[in-house]
Amino acid sequence: MVRTWQLATGAAVVGLTLAAGAVAAAGPWDSGQRKAERTRVAAHSPTGGAHHAPAPQRPAPAPSAAPVLTALGGPRTVTAEEPATPVDGLAKRLDSLLADPGLGAAPAACVVDLTTGERLYGKRAETPMVPASTVKIATAAAALTALGPDHRLPTTVVAAPGADAITLVGGGDATLDRARLGELAERTARALRQREPAKDGQPAVKIRLRYDASLYRGPLLHPIGPNGNIAPVSALMVGQGRLDERTTGAATRSADPAGEAARVFGDLLSERGVGITPPAPGRAPAEAVPLAQVLSAPLSSVVERMLTTSDNDIAESLARQTALATGEQASFAGGERAVTRQLRRLQLPLTGTRFADGSGLNRRDKVSAALLTTLLARAGDAAHPELRPILTGLPVAGFNGTLEHRWSDTSAGTGLVRAKTGTLTGINALAGTVVASGGRLLGFAFLASGTPSRYEAQPALDRLAGALVS
Repeated sequence: MVRTWQLATGAAVVGLTLAAGAVAAAGPWDSGQRKAERTRVAAHSPTGGAHHAPAPQRPAPAPSAAPVLTALGGPRTVTAEEPATPVDGLAKRLDSLLADPGLGAAPAACVVDLTTGERLYGKRAETPMVPASTVKIATAAAALTALGPDHRLPTTVVAAPGADAITLVGGGDATLDRARLGELAERTARALRQREPAKDGQPAVKIRLRYDASLYRGPLLHPIGPNGNIAPVSALMVGQGRLDERTTGAATRSADPAGEAARVFGDLLSERGVGITPPAPGRAPAEAVPLAQVLSAPLSSVVERMLTTSDNDIAESLARQTALATGEQASFAGGERAVTRQLRRLQLPLTGTRFADGSGLNRRDKVSAALLTTLLARAGDAAHPELRPILTGLPVAGFNGTLEHRWSDTSAGTGLVRAKTGTLTGINALAGTVVASGGRLLGFAFLASGTPSRYEAQPALDRLAGALVS
């Protein structure tokens, strides 16, 4: 079997040659923070991205016939024809690293071979634990299976025939920004001019502007309450409700994202010569017809962006979109039912799990390390190409997203580890993939609770992932 890893300009590519055939995977969403020099060096690095001196060649592991429990079935024997990780040595190394006090009293761990599904290591692997943002892997899998990787989310302007009113209708696109809203305003202004030409350069009538965010139901506020890490969950928002769209990460958010989006849209229409009234909430009339529309990027790209940057707003949107696609109400409760149902269809180990939200901010979420590694294995399975964005969206250690600054140029695993981070007070997690010696692609999940601080827990988790390289 051949497994290849490379980082190229603007994208990271994971190539997996599986038993069922070769499957190519597109690169992750580019956060725009990757250093040009790092990318240039990584593009020419045979190790896949680490631009320090290459490590010396390690001797091939001795043949082993020890039985290894698989993640997808019963025991399996690793033979001399299949070069194997020395499981005993791996267990000793990981046992030692898991004893780090920075990981709390009882961390959980699971390591699998993503090509064969073999479980190489497990410790409390089936124990449900608070996952923090690693739950986004489950949210992504549910959305991709329910909607498909090519699905796009619309934002639409509609008007009733002959009426002097238009309605901005939110379709749940949490990635809508001012630039794309400006494009929608341009298309709307053009359509209005075609409907009723201006007189003496001025619109014949002032258009009444309404906005409709009724697609989502239930509470808008996440159970954690007002928080800079997530806006009220709305089917209509621009810049994810940030009052300053130029900010990233935690930021001051609007208490009314839909109203703020409508206000910005009204300003953009005015700049294009359309006279409008101040926006007001209202349902789109049943007889309304579309005037203009813009679409999000394909869901595959949205999922990659969500995982790379650990975007909470996108995650909650995807949980609600999953609910809508499966006949559930687009709410926190409906999202939980829909995500659980989709994961059950993937035949995943769900005992004791709970998906109280899509982002992982809710401490009532529960997943096991075994569930996360089995999800990663499904994403690498040729039978589930729709799940490939889960692998390609994981941040690359030392290069982008939430792992850009956690690995130095000389850290074990730089450029070879891709993983979703999880961080709440007292909760830390890391789940993803690593290219081990010989090109073997492993999936791992490490979950810790009762951690003293992220400054102690995160380096301990990173050492665990780095240890898998060798």
